[in-house]
Amino acid sequence: MLQRVRVKLMHKPCSTVGVLPSPAEVGFIRLRPDILTNSGIPEFVWGGVGGGGRKAALRVSERVTPLPNPPPQGGREQAEAAARAEYKSPERAVAFGFRCCRVVLVALAICVACGPAPTRAQPYPSRPITLIVPLPPGGSNDIMARAVADKLSASLGQQVVVENRAAGGSGTVGTRQAAKSAADGYTLLLGYTSTLATGPSMHRDVGYDPRKDFAPIGLIAAAPSLLLLHPDLKIRSVSELIAMMKRGDPPFQVGVPGIGTVNHLASVLFAHQAGVKVQQIPYKGSNALITDLAGGHVKVGFNPIPVSRAALESRLIVALAATSLRRSTALPDLPTVAESGLPGFDAVLSYGLLAPAGTPRPIIDTLNKNLRAALATEEVKQRLLQEGAEPMPTTPEEHAAVIDREETKWSTLIHSVGLKAE
Repeated sequence: MLQRVRVKLMHKPCSTVGVLPSPAEVGFIRLRPDILTNSGIPEFVWGGVGGGGRKAALRVSERVTPLPNPPPQGGREQAEAAARAEYKSPERAVAFGFRCCRVVLVALAICVACGPAPTRAQPYPSRPITLIVPLPPGGSNDIMARAVADKLSASLGQQVVVENRAAGGSGTVGTRQAAKSAADGYTLLLGYTSTLATGPSMHRDVGYDPRKDFAPIGLIAAAPSLLLLHPDLKIRSVSELIAMMKRGDPPFQVGVPGIGTVNHLASVLFAHQAGVKVQQIPYKGSNALITDLAGGHVKVGFNPIPVSRAALESRLIVALAATSLRRSTALPDLPTVAESGLPGFDAVLSYGLLAPAGTPRPIIDTLNKNLRAALATEEVKQRLLQEGAEPMPTTPEEHAAVIDREETKWSTLIHSVGLKAE
């Protein structure tokens, strides 16, 4: 039911509500009871930010005793008498009542039109970004992350902070933490072959799916390993090495820097494709392997380029081949295993940036664009080359395809030979 009330119309100045009449005009309007405030005062308020941050409001206030609708007998006469006393005639009172109704309706329309604008999303990034490296400082993963973090900080206009989370599991624990982070573009992960391709098969229940729980941004680089020999072997090609391995009765000993590393898996893949039996001798790190190779305690090994470079230059060891499909820029005269005996052989460490699954595509595209620009700089290229790595600018889709291909290859091999992390 409508209620007939006597009101005073008031407003505060606002550039968008400048057409309203002056305050302190009194009249009759009809309002529904459900829009009356608790105080009995019908109120319409628009609160928005005008020029200079000023607030504007329009309200109908000072409700007086409502008159029943329809008024009881005699009520109309009393209302007309009051109107006649204040407005000289009931016609002027009724006319002004209509004006007040019209003002309220106009005010409501303005309130809708001038309502507060929706909050605009802040441009990305608007605060620092955390780049998680799930391993201790100083290793190849840390170097890859810092090689691009500085450039990304400069191009994005926000600092990219490298955070090492050496929580164990060959990096799988820190990777799981990154997967469970907010998908807002402010937590990124340095992912690589051991955490995305081999770790899920080598470790029990890593707590993430490398395909489903991450949004690939782009690769940073790919780094091959080296097939190394002690100089006394007098072997000049991969084919000769395979022939020698096949002639020996006991399994041939091959040194590797730890169980479950890509270098270890490279030796397993080599034996699998070559059809030879080998015995992996795990060492506690690449430097320990180099020492034993140089001393002749082990005759063959797989090791990364950076830690092998000094011994190669001193001719304490010999590099027989690189494990990548293409020749390494760091060692352009060195053939690959694939071209010198085992076609298709490929065992590299791939490094890339990822975000938690669900990160908006515009953020992924922004990060990919800036990552590719960083990889194109001479400074980053030289820094990666020092690590024996090749810059690998890719699209997010290409990065996802690499993750899928590597996980399929390595998980198949791991399961076929029954490998498990110690």
